[in-house]
Order: sequence, then C-alpha cells, then structure tokens
Amino acid sequence: MRTTAATGALSRPGLGGAGELRAAPAVGQRSGVGTRLTVVGGGRMGEALVAGLLGAGWGEAAEIAVVEKVEARRQELADRFPGLVVAADVRAADGAVVAVKPDDVEAACRALAASGTPVVLSIAAGIALSSLEGWLGDDVRVVRAMPNTPALVGAGAAAIAGGATATDDDMAWAEALLSAVGTVVRVPEHLLDAVTGLSGSGPAYVFLVAEALVDAGVLAGLPRATSSALVVQTLLGSARLLAESGQGPEALRAAVTSPGGTTAAGLQALEDRAVRAALIAAVQAAAERSRRLGGGSD
Repeated sequence: MRTTAATGALSRPGLGGAGELRAAPAVGQRSGVGTRLTVVGGGRMGEALVAGLLGAGWGEAAEIAVVEKVEARRQELADRFPGLVVAADVRAADGAVVAVKPDDVEAACRALAASGTPVVLSIAAGIALSSLEGWLGDDVRVVRAMPNTPALVGAGAAAIAGGATATDDDMAWAEALLSAVGTVVRVPEHLLDAVTGLSGSGPAYVFLVAEALVDAGVLAGLPRATSSALVVQTLLGSARLLAESGQGPEALRAAVTSPGGTTAAGLQALEDRAVRAALIAAVQAAAERSRRLGGGSD
C-alpha cells in the first residue's frame, strides 16, 4: 500500500524554510503496522538511509515514513519504495531522523517535539546537541551524527555522539540505523569537528586525488577513459586491501616500494611537494571551519 499526504508548508527537496513545518494532526497514532521511524527530509541522504534500511531487512516499507514537502519528490520516493509512507507533515513514530539542511533543522525539531516522538537522530551538518536539545525539549532524547556521502552507495563512515539524556539503547538504535549505510563509530561531541574534517570532507580529498591521477595518466600517454578506469579500480582495490589485509597503510606502502624502484621515485616526488603535509593541513582546516560554523561545540 502506498500512502501519501499532500498537505503541509515546507519548501525545497529535503524540506525548506519557506513555511512552517508542523506535526500532523493525528499525533500519537500509528499506521497499520506501526510507524517505527520518521525520516524528516526526502533528499539524497534521507533516500539513501531508507534504501539501506530496507535492503538490510531493518523493517518493512510501511513502518517508515518520509516527510518531504515537494510533491514531485514525494511521488519519486513512493514509486521507488512501494508501501513507504510519504507525507508533507511530521507524524509520530518510535524514533526519527532529521535529514534536512541546517536552516531547516529548528522547524523539523519543533515539529517532532510536538508529535511526541521520543528519540531523534540528527544527521544535519554543524548543528550542536545543545541546539537540538533546546528545540526538541526535555522529553526528547537526542543523538547527533556526522555521516559522509559514500553512504549514498552503502559505504559511508559516520560518527555519533549522544545528548545529555541519550541512553545506551538510544546509541545502539542510532548505530543500527546508520550501519545500514556504512560504518559507525562513537565519539564525544567535541570530536565531531575532527570527524567532519577527516571523514566528512574526506571524500572530496579522495576525489581530488583521483582527478589528479587521471590527468597524470593522460599526461603519461593513456587515453582518458583507460586512465579513469585504472584509477577507479586502483582506489577501490587499495581501499579493500587496507580494510581486509589486517595491515596498516605504512606496511602496505612499504610492500609495494622496492628500493630504487619506480614506486620509490614516485613517492619521493610526492614527499618533495609536501603532499602528506597538505593532506594533514586540509583536515585541520576543515575541522577548524566546522568548529567556527557550529559555534565550537565542546
């Protein structure tokens, strides 16, 4: 069964700030099988989370509701996930995920608080637990997460931090949700800025390296398509080797580097140009920017 609700006052895909986000009138009511989870925001991350949860067998589509203002986007989600509850307004559930843009988080939180939802996981960037807890009120337990874009293909890396009243069960619940789209670690909130600089922004660093390697292959004489295919597989294979071999990056790098060989010459060129130092500086700069944007969560 497909359920949609066309009423509400939200804007852009993933929810917007042009109108007031409100709880659906039927506060506390459940659909036939019970709404276990409301995902507020039907954008790319919200969609990826729903796909991951359904693919992992977390529950049935009818147990998940997605709140999305844009009617065309609601229809896309309903078509992709038959039976999914797709609505324009927040509804009560056993738990909720806030997956909207930072400017829309306050409205989403206030609507969730009004709906009676008891526990909320926020994957909104840069919004501190203190702000989330202020908007949600004392009766709602909160977990904050920093995911990254590889979650879109089920290969994300996320860190979570619990709010003042979040329990171990709440943390386990949040881990179970995010594990459907990747790896999850627990950290105190003051380390989420470092997580942002490393794994949150990290995919962009990897993509920049990939761009440079493709260009280097072309410069060395390879057709661009050939160079691209080799670079993508090199990155995939290297990551898998690092994940599955039980060896650290230093040992794996040493294993492919013969004294006086081609790899040694290439690595020397990278060291001469301070590539290692540049990557360290990139993570530090992104983490500091995150601290400033978030008001320095500690």
